[in-house]
Amino acid sequence: MNAGLLLLLLAGLGALGFLAGRARALSLVRGDARGLHSLPGYYGQTVALFAVVPAFLLLLGWLLLQPVLVERSITAMILPADIASGSSRELVMADVRRIAEGMERLVATGALNEGELAALVPQPDLLKDRLSAAGVALAAPIQPHIAEAATAWRAEMALGQGLMALSVLAVAVTGFLWSLWRVAPGFRARNVVERFIRWMLIAASSIAILTTIGIIFSLVFESWHFFQLYPARDFFLSLTWSPKFGGGSDLGIWPLLWGTLYVSFIALLVAVPVGLMAAIYLSEYATPALRAVAKPAIEVLAGIPSIVYGLFALMTVGPFLRDWFARPMGLGDSSSSVMTAGVVMGIMLIPYVSSLSDDIINAVPQSLRDGSYGLGATQSETIRQVVFPAALPGIVGAILMAASRAIGETMIVVLGAGAAARLDLNPFEAMTTVTVKIVSQLTGDTEFASPETLVAFALGLTLFVFTLGLNILALGIVRKYREQYE
Repeated sequence: MNAGLLLLLLAGLGALGFLAGRARALSLVRGDARGLHSLPGYYGQTVALFAVVPAFLLLLGWLLLQPVLVERSITAMILPADIASGSSRELVMADVRRIAEGMERLVATGALNEGELAALVPQPDLLKDRLSAAGVALAAPIQPHIAEAATAWRAEMALGQGLMALSVLAVAVTGFLWSLWRVAPGFRARNVVERFIRWMLIAASSIAILTTIGIIFSLVFESWHFFQLYPARDFFLSLTWSPKFGGGSDLGIWPLLWGTLYVSFIALLVAVPVGLMAAIYLSEYATPALRAVAKPAIEVLAGIPSIVYGLFALMTVGPFLRDWFARPMGLGDSSSSVMTAGVVMGIMLIPYVSSLSDDIINAVPQSLRDGSYGLGATQSETIRQVVFPAALPGIVGAILMAASRAIGETMIVVLGAGAAARLDLNPFEAMTTVTVKIVSQLTGDTEFASPETLVAFALGLTLFVFTLGLNILALGIVRKYREQYE
């Protein structure tokens, strides 16, 4: 029984539990709800929650743990020669899973029965032909022990799914019967339901925290593997980025970090002044009719995919900057440059700064403006000396979000700035960023255990620490200026 069918059964059992719990509560007081501690619906919700939620959590945990446990069991069937031949253990296990899924497809479609499939396992060449006919692409020949490992994978996964179905249904039925037995006129069903829902909300709100912790641990764990293979001193102090798969790489982060900061700086130089001035005009000067048209028009920029901005940089902005600025000033002949990516990225960030800053400025109390006008200040003086300082903490947050968006952008940099890792002050030279190299190091058919691949996690961890420091700095600025208005 698969997970989808189990979820449908749990949903049906939950609906049945609600009806049964409500009906039992009313039957105990002969239909007079005034004799119950809580409304009848709470008794039904109690039965439904205890029947569904524990069983659902068991199902979710089982689905997460079963593949890990089965893989550990099957890994013992992989021979050292498979790994010594140039494939990693992960790639061999991927072949095992692919063959097992192909076997399952052959049986599910009726192409083979279990007996015919078992007869093909000792004949790996015939098995590969049948799998290829079923649409399973395998580059290398199937080894006999790999076919046996795929058969064992299927058997253990099928056994696990059977045990999962029995366990989940047993927990669901037990919760259903136990909660139904607890129904009584004096039972505080409302308190139980509200407490249950509160814990569910706490668990839901913890997902973001747990996700952040998981991201940090995954980055730290893989970065630790990288630094065991490559010296941390060379990574943090070298000024050269020259990855060479197979050995002899020079993986210094500074050229990538410099490109990231350079592109982001130019993008913010474009986005922050334009976005703030647009926000001030829309919130303080524009008429309601003009604001109703201009604000959505500006926000349209936020809905354009970054790949479209990248094509705009490649085909329009890059050649324009090269022909009108770079060549006449003798600064370069390439249309791919830091300036190209920075200008286009700044255009993309304008709605982030403008829209958020506009909402923040509008949230400043009107009493502050009225007090300023009462003292004889003009509108521009009121904006500059009252409204803007009051809105500064929120504006800093908007700029920080735009900066984070700029640091994490990839497609515009790939198409607009190129992929050259260098330290240079010329804004019309091609450079690259950390995010672009993370993508390039993890794509392609490369050995995952090599330092040239694992360096992507070290780059990601460095970028995470950098943005975290930026957040802490911005938080300090916000708190410092906010104290003046508390």
